[in-house]
Order: sequence, then structure tokens, then C-alpha cells
Amino acid sequence: MSTSSPVRLDAHLEPKLSRWLWLVKWVLVIPHYVVLVFLWIGFVLATVAAMFAILFTGRYPRALFDYNVGVLRWTWRVSFYAYGALGTDRYPPFTLEDVPEYPARIEVAYPARLSRGLALVKWWLLAIPHYLVLTFFVGGGMSVPSGGLTGILVLIAAVVLLFTTRYPETIFDFVIGMHRWAFRVVAYAGLMTDVYPPFRLDQGGGEPVGAVDSAPDLSPEPTAGVPS
Repeated sequence: MSTSSPVRLDAHLEPKLSRWLWLVKWVLVIPHYVVLVFLWIGFVLATVAAMFAILFTGRYPRALFDYNVGVLRWTWRVSFYAYGALGTDRYPPFTLEDVPEYPARIEVAYPARLSRGLALVKWWLLAIPHYLVLTFFVGGGMSVPSGGLTGILVLIAAVVLLFTTRYPETIFDFVIGMHRWAFRVVAYAGLMTDVYPPFRLDQGGGEPVGAVDSAPDLSPEPTAGVPS
């Protein structure tokens, strides 16, 4: 069993965060939540279609794969901005495409071939142990407030931010590690990889060395006019 993952998730905590903006982000992200409802319906339908394609051809149709990766990107940006992490005050862009200058990015390496048999069982049977862990980690979801450990830690960070203007880096690293675990499981359950997600909490904004298998580098790219 491989200990690396084709999923690469990176996040960069912005040094100057508003101490009060997090109080109203639930209003600001409503348009994104509305769009994400429909995008995730599309994600489920694309995954079902991909399952049949994998059963017959052993391949994940590239157009469906790119769409689902785009949904993961959009979800992660909104989650990072809102109550999944509160790691940035930059409003998330409305796009499925990768945005190199945004401080939250995710990519999934496209698989050359996929197991036909695993497509029938990994999304409901093999992923059950991870589902149990993630129920504790992220509760009801990755982008909305929940009763999971992530939600509790982000709330603590928000209170600290309110009074000190500083986001505790230890909390940030742990929260990102939990999201990294969650997105690896989502990609596996979405049939986007046959690599079983490791039971490992890889903390920190950047992927640990050796934790990623064949996924592109997501180091931030400097952009003129964008504040650091």
C-alpha cells in the first residue's frame, strides 16, 4: 500500500487578517454556497458516469475528471476563506480553474489506469474507516460551520484573532492537516485514484516531502499588484 497520495493540497496563512471580517463571512459566502450545491450535484453525477466508464474501459474520462477536480478547487478555496480555516481575507474567485495566486490550492494527478473492481467498492466499503475519522474531524462538512474538531479549532482561532490580530500557527497547521486528510478521502471515494488514503495527519500549509505522488507543485506564484 502506497504511503503517498496523488492529491496535493497547499494553503498559505496570510500574515495580516482582519480581526472582525470573520464575523460576517457567513453572509459574504452565500453566493458560493448556492453555486456549490449545484456543483456538487454535478460532482455526484460525474462520478456515477465515471464509474461506468471505468468498469468498461479502466479509465476516468478526462473531461469528467477535470470537472471534479475543479469542484474540489472551488470547495477548498471557499472553505479556506470561510469557516473551514479562516486563513485568508481574499474573496474566493468563481471558477473551476486553478488560481495560482490564491493562497489555497489543490490538485489531483490524473490516473493512467484505474481498477475496474475497486470502482464498485471503494466509495462505500473501503472508505468506511476514513468516514468515521472524518466525522470526528470535520463533522458536517468542509466549508460550513460544524461540530467537528475542525470547527472547534477554527472558532478558537477566530476568537484569538479577534483579540490579538494573530492566527495561532499551531492551530492552522493542525486544521490544514485535517482538511488534507479529508480531500484525499473525497478524491478516493470519488474514484479519482486507486491509492488508498494514508491514516496520517500531514500537518502544515505545504505538503510534506514524500507525501505526494505525481501531483503538480502548488507553490505560490508571485503576482504583480497582489498584496502578500
